[in-house]
Parts: sequence; structure tokens; C-alpha cells
Amino acid sequence: MPYYSDELIEQIRSANDIVDVISGYVRLQKKGNTHFGLCPFHNEKTPSFSVSSNKQMYYCFGCGAGGNVITFLMQYENDTFQEALQTLAQRAGIELPKQEMSVRARQEADKRTRVLEVNKAAAKYFYAQLRMEQGKMGMDYFVNRGLSQETLKKFGLGYANKFSDDLYQYLRKQGYEDSLLNESGVVAIDERRGGYDKFWNRVMFPIMDANNRVIGFGGRVMGKGEPKYLNSPETVIFDKGRNLYGLNLARSTRKHFILLCEGYMDVIALHQAGFDNAVASLGTAFTQGHANLLKRYTKEVYCTFDSDSAGMKAALRAIPILKEAGITVKIVKMAPYKDPDEFIKANGAQAYEERITQAQNSFMFEIEVLEQQYDLKDPESKTKFYNAIAGRILEFEEELERENYIEAVAEKYQMGFENLRKLVRHQGTRVGITRENRPLKSGVQEKKKKENGMKQSQKLMLTWLIEEPLLFEKIKPYLEPEDFTEALYRQAAEILFVQYQEGKLNPAGIVSMFTDEEQQREIAALFNARLKEVITPEEKQKAVKETLIRIKENSISYRSKHLNPTDLEGLQKLVTDKKNMQKLYRME
Repeated sequence: MPYYSDELIEQIRSANDIVDVISGYVRLQKKGNTHFGLCPFHNEKTPSFSVSSNKQMYYCFGCGAGGNVITFLMQYENDTFQEALQTLAQRAGIELPKQEMSVRARQEADKRTRVLEVNKAAAKYFYAQLRMEQGKMGMDYFVNRGLSQETLKKFGLGYANKFSDDLYQYLRKQGYEDSLLNESGVVAIDERRGGYDKFWNRVMFPIMDANNRVIGFGGRVMGKGEPKYLNSPETVIFDKGRNLYGLNLARSTRKHFILLCEGYMDVIALHQAGFDNAVASLGTAFTQGHANLLKRYTKEVYCTFDSDSAGMKAALRAIPILKEAGITVKIVKMAPYKDPDEFIKANGAQAYEERITQAQNSFMFEIEVLEQQYDLKDPESKTKFYNAIAGRILEFEEELERENYIEAVAEKYQMGFENLRKLVRHQGTRVGITRENRPLKSGVQEKKKKENGMKQSQKLMLTWLIEEPLLFEKIKPYLEPEDFTEALYRQAAEILFVQYQEGKLNPAGIVSMFTDEEQQREIAALFNARLKEVITPEEKQKAVKETLIRIKENSISYRSKHLNPTDLEGLQKLVTDKKNMQKLYRME
């Protein structure tokens, strides 16, 4: 991966005005110092997507998407950081430096390039074979499966004929040596047999990476041969656990979710029916690598696997892996049909769209599968099922989430909300996860910690400092970066305070200092906080003072609780800060 200096990244970012760039994607209308438009990242009728020329940032008050011009390309185009930077550099006429490589690194890069060439040549060969007389069997198969010529072209589908060394002989004539062909995954070299093809008498599915480069193949046998489906072996360019079939097309979808299938034909059938967000794993079990790859492009995955027991097991394996990656999972049910391909042939795209809208919450799907292990007509078995449900609900860390699932499960199985709630709490108490909540004598429950309120106060202060730099002089005697008790906020405040001292506030530049997409979104939110109602300058002055007091009081309280008794310097600072609070209360 190329390395670019912070200075170069900032040069490229600042050379691309964010309003100009985003105007090429979103229709913007200027209101005051800010431009507004309909958010491209979620469906809305009233514009809540703001682009600030002063801040060189965008932020959606509806869905929370935000960042700088680099982040926008990464989110909108599904680009990597390097791809977005290269696009912006080219747009600004800035030449990116070529990275120096070691001899070994260059050899590896050259090998990858050559193996990619071989796979591309093989894809062209298979594509041509399908359209010749010897490919009639393959063409008939695809046509009988309902694929159009446009779809065949879109996916580059082909055919490997019945001779087991045709491709090998063709590639040799193209000048590729045996040692390279042996590493390509499409040909094998054997001392006894010589060179021979990995694929023959099969319809061929080229597998492409996210950048449309052929990295491998899947082949389905014609007739009764085994195995029915054969994939390329892993090579220097092909890692089954880190690539997904159809992702090169699905990455550009405007839909907010990805459809995860089991097979090549499911993906192709869905794309042909208009569902351009379908992908599939490559003949291997779903992995964390697949989940991490999907996370780059979506936050929500709809599993649309086969309706048989194998498909059900595949869904149960994928759900926890996707959740671990921070992806929301839903299940699209195909029964009574086997798979998406069969379903669409029988009912059409509109009916499949309805199945998507009816997609089931993944936890409720897991409970349904769990139910099949118990006889609910037998009281003892039914009790065991309810206890198993309680154990599963306890896997949720947030109490609010547990409560929501207790309500959903109780309604579905008619077991009574309070009954299930008591069972969950009883199990949780035994294992130390929950504690029994008893009402206070007054009948009023304990208030939840006002963490969100304090977060909002800290966000407001950072936004105001960006928008009104003169505030720095007013708050400087009282407020320091360490007073921001949220770790990410404190990091942003530290950078911001340094920028102010150097006379160059640059919130968009701060976004570039964070590589994690979630952190970039949160940094953008820090500089786009708003009070709910419009306020006068006098009310604003009062709000600034009250917010400053809240942040400082929270900081003192936080440091008091976490102070090491031997930290005399920290103790002295607390004493000084408490004295300064009296001045702060009197501040006009």
C-alpha cells in the first residue's frame, strides 16, 4: 500500500474545494454560508445534507454521514483511501510520487502483474469459446437458465471445452512460460503429464476483484462429472476468504444494503432482475475476511441463502461473523423455493422485492431455528426452550437492546413480557450480567447517566470554537483539551487548540488524521453540532457559558474520581481549577 505524507494529503485535500466536488454528485442550494441538498447516503425528501465551504466538510443531520472531500469519495464511490486520494490528485493536477520498492517487493509485484495477465488472457479465451461451435453446450446451458446476452457479457461468462490442454497450448503460444502458468491457477504442470488445464468441459464464471481484475474462476461441469463446481486454487492474486463474487459490480450500488447469496447463478440472476447489490462467497464458508470486506461498502447485509438445511446452517454461521464486524444482518426467506434464482424465475423481481421488505431480524431467525430443537407441546421441553431464549438474550450487552428483544420474543411466542423479563434477569443475576432493579420508594426510577448530554455539550463547544474562533480567547483561561473526557473528542480538541495557536483552524484536515470511517464520521459530527432551536446572540452567549460550566464541572468530577493519590501535580491542578470555577460562574 502506498504511503503518502500528511503534508501531501493535506495539499491534495485543500486543492479540491468540497462544494465543487460534491456539486458533481449532489444538487446543492446555498443558504447563508452553507450549501444544502438531499443526502446521497439515505432516502429523504427534505434536504438535511449540508456542505460547508468554510469548514470544507459535509454533514448529514439526518443519517450522520460526514467528513471531508476525501471521505466523501470513499463513501459515495466506495473507494479506498488511496483510490480517493488518487482521484482528487488527478483532478487537481497534482502528481503523486511513485513509491520506491525493494528488489523483493518489485519481484512480487511483477509476479502479481504477470499472473493477472494470464488470468485475463484465460478469461478472454473462455469468453470466445462460449461463442464458437464447441461452446454450444455451454451457451445452451446459460440460455436455458434464462440469461440474456447482455448478462453473459456483463459477467464475462465463458466455456472451457472438452480438451484438457487447449488453454495450456493457447497460453504457451501467447508466450507465457510454464513456471508462470503453474502459479496462475488455470493450468497445472506435471512432470508425467506435462501442462494441462484445471478447467475443461465447464461453463466458466470469471471471478473479479473490486477493481474489475480477473483473479480466478469458478467452473460448473457439463453433464455428470465431479466436482459439480470447481474454483481456482488460491494464488498470489486469489484469496477465497477475502474476495466476493459480484462485488466489482455491487460496490457501485446506490442501495443501502448488500444481498449475500450462496452461488454464482444467484448473484447473476439477481443482477439481471435489477438487484445490483448481490454478492456471493467463493465456494467456501463465510469468513471474517469477507465480513471486513463488506464493511467497506455497507452497514447492512441481507442474507438470501438457499432454503434447505445447508442454507440455514450457512446463514447461522454468517450472522455472528457479520455482527462481529459491526454489520446489521437480516434474513430474506426463499421458501418454498430453493434459492433466489428459482424464486425470481417463478415469481419475478417485484415479488422478490417484497421478500426483501419482509426480511427477518437475524436474532428472531436464530430463535426460530432454535425452536426446531424443542417440542413446544411438552411442558419440560418448552421450559428448556424459554431458558435457552433467555440465555441468548443475555448475549446482548445493552440493557435497552435486551428489553427490546424480550418484548419481540414474548409477543411472538405469547409468553408474557414480564415473565420472560424475570427469566432473563434471573439468569443474568446468576451469572453476574444483570442485577434486579427494584423501584425506589417514591415510585420514580433512577435516572440514567447523562452521558449523551455531556457528549452533546462537548460537541457543541467544539463546533462553536470552529465557527467563532474569537471564543478561544474567552474560554482559554478555563478550558483545556484534557477537559474533554471523551477520548476521541479530546484528541480532536488537542489538534484544534494547536491549530488555533498556529493561526490556521482546519477542521477538514483533522478528519484526514483519522483512518477509521466511524471515527471520521464522529469527528465530522463534533464540528456540526446544533442546538434544537434558533437562539438570539444573547441566548447564545448564555448557552456558551452554561456549556463551558457543564464541561468543566464534569472534567473536575472525572479527574477527582480517577486521580492517583500520589499525583501531587494533578491534585494541585484540581485545587486551582475549583478556584477558577468561581471566576467562571461570574463570567459575563
